[in-house]
Amino acid sequence: MQIALAPMEGLVDEILRDVLTRVGGIDWCVTEFIRVSDRLLPEAAYRKLAPELGDGARTRAGTPMRVQLLGSDPACLADNAAFACALGAPVIDLNFGCPAKTVNKSRGGAVLLKEPELLHAIVREVRRAVPAQIPVTAKMRLGFDSPDGALDCARALAEGGAAQLVVHARTKVDGYKPPAHWEWVARVQEVVRVPVYANGEIWTVDDWRRCREVSGAEDIMLGRGLVSRPDLARQIAAARAGREIAPMSWGELLPLLQDFWLQARRKLAPRYAPGRLKQWLAMLTRSYPEAVALFAELRRENDCQRIDLLLGAPEATLAETA
Repeated sequence: MQIALAPMEGLVDEILRDVLTRVGGIDWCVTEFIRVSDRLLPEAAYRKLAPELGDGARTRAGTPMRVQLLGSDPACLADNAAFACALGAPVIDLNFGCPAKTVNKSRGGAVLLKEPELLHAIVREVRRAVPAQIPVTAKMRLGFDSPDGALDCARALAEGGAAQLVVHARTKVDGYKPPAHWEWVARVQEVVRVPVYANGEIWTVDDWRRCREVSGAEDIMLGRGLVSRPDLARQIAAARAGREIAPMSWGELLPLLQDFWLQARRKLAPRYAPGRLKQWLAMLTRSYPEAVALFAELRRENDCQRIDLLLGAPEATLAETA
C-alpha cells in the first residue's frame, strides 16, 4: 500500500510538507500546482513552489516529492515538464482535478475533464518530452458536473502514458461536499491497467477501511484528513499491517505546530505569517479540543511576538526569527 499526501494549493506548501512527512506514514508528496500557460517558466518559479528540488526532491524526512503542473497547452506543458526534470523532478504529475473557478476559467484543472481528447494529448506530449525513466502521473476528478465521462477521461490519461492515476471521487460541481463516490474508483480501475489511488473523504482509519471496501483501492491519497489529523497516514499504515498505535497527542503535536510557525515566520512577511498559522490551526480543531482553545486565543491576534508567547515556542529558536 502507498499513502500519498495530496497537493493542496495555498495550504500544503513546503513548510506543511516538511512537518507532515516528519510525522511518518507518507510514501510521497506533491507540490502545489505550478501553473503553465504560454511560455517556459523560469527556474525561480520552480524553486519557489518546489524548494525541495535543491535537496534531491525530498522533504527533510526523506519523503520523495513530485512536481505538479497545471495547464491546457500540450506543447507548453511538455517543455516545462522537461525543464522540471532537468531541475531534478523525479516524477511529473498533471493536475486535472482543481475545482477553483479562477483556474477553470483559464482552462486549467477539472474543466479539462470535458475534453478527453485534450487530456490524452497533454499526457502524450509530456510523456514524450521527459526522460523515459521519469514517470508521468495524473490526478483527476470524476468529471466537471457529472461522472458520466469519468471512464473516458481515465482511459485517455492512461492511454496517453500516465503511469498512475489518483481519482478524487467527486466532480468539480461537488467540490468538497460529502460523500465521496468511492465506487467510481473501482469502476476506473476496471478500465485502466495502471494503479489507481483513491482520494476524498478519508478522515479516519474507519473511513479508510470503508473506502478500501467500496473502491477496492489499496493505494490512497490523503488531503484535508491528513492536515486535520497529522498522524492519519501513520495510523492507517499501522492498521494495514494489523497493528494499533496510540493517536498522536496534543503534547506531541505542539512542537510541530511551533516549528511550523517558526518556519512561516522566516518565510513570510509579518502580516502574512499569522494567517498561515491560523489556517492550519483551524483545520486541527476538527481533531484536537486543545486546538479549539488555542484558535480562540489566536483568532484575532496578528502580532507575531504575541503569537510567539501564546504558542510557547522556544526562546532560543524565536531569536532566529527576530
